[in-house]
Amino acid sequence: MKHLTANLTVREKEKEAFEKMKTEFHYKNLMASPKLSKIVINVGTGTAIKKDKNKNDTIGDRLAKITGQKVTLRGAKQSIASFKVRQGDPIGVVVTLRGARMYAFLEKLINVALPRTKDFRGISPKVVDNIGNLTIGIKEHTIFPETADEDIKDVFGMSITIVSSAKGKKDGKAFFDLLGIPFKKEEDSKKK
Repeated sequence: MKHLTANLTVREKEKEAFEKMKTEFHYKNLMASPKLSKIVINVGTGTAIKKDKNKNDTIGDRLAKITGQKVTLRGAKQSIASFKVRQGDPIGVVVTLRGARMYAFLEKLINVALPRTKDFRGISPKVVDNIGNLTIGIKEHTIFPETADEDIKDVFGMSITIVSSAKGKKDGKAFFDLLGIPFKKEEDSKKK
C-alpha cells in the first residue's frame, strides 16, 4: 500500500485510509474502519527519586512541554523489598493524549522527531501488536524540538503507545502505514 498525500494532516489521512482499505479489508462503512483512540506516553523513573528528589518534577515538566498536557505520577502497585520500593512510591509519569493534542503530537512525532533520531532507518513492522496498537521506545527525549540545550544533562527515554480501533495486526499495520508511520522496508527487515 502506498502512503497517502504527504501534505495532508493525520486527521485527513485517517479519513482517506477508509477509501484505500475498504476493498482489501471489506469495510462496509466508515465506522468500521480503524481510527486513532489515544496516545499514551510513559516514562519510568524507577528509584531515581531516592537520589534526586526533583527527578519526577523535572521529567514531568519536560514531558509537559513536549506533549502540551500535564503529566500524572504513577505509583508502585506493590512493595518490592529487593528494589527498596514501597507500595505507592512514585516510579514513573504518564500522559494520555486524545483529540486535537493527539493528532498534533502524532504529526510532530512523524514529521519532526523521528527524522531527528540518530541513525534512524524506520520502525520495525513487528511493533504492531495483535490487537492493532503500535508501541515504540525512544531512547532520548532530545529528538523533540521543545527540549532546550541545557536539558542535555538529564536525558531520559520514553515509550509511546498509539492505540487504534483496528481489529488485528494486519489491518493495524496497513492503517499505520497509510497514516505515514515510517516502517522499515520488507527487504531491509528480512536481511537482519
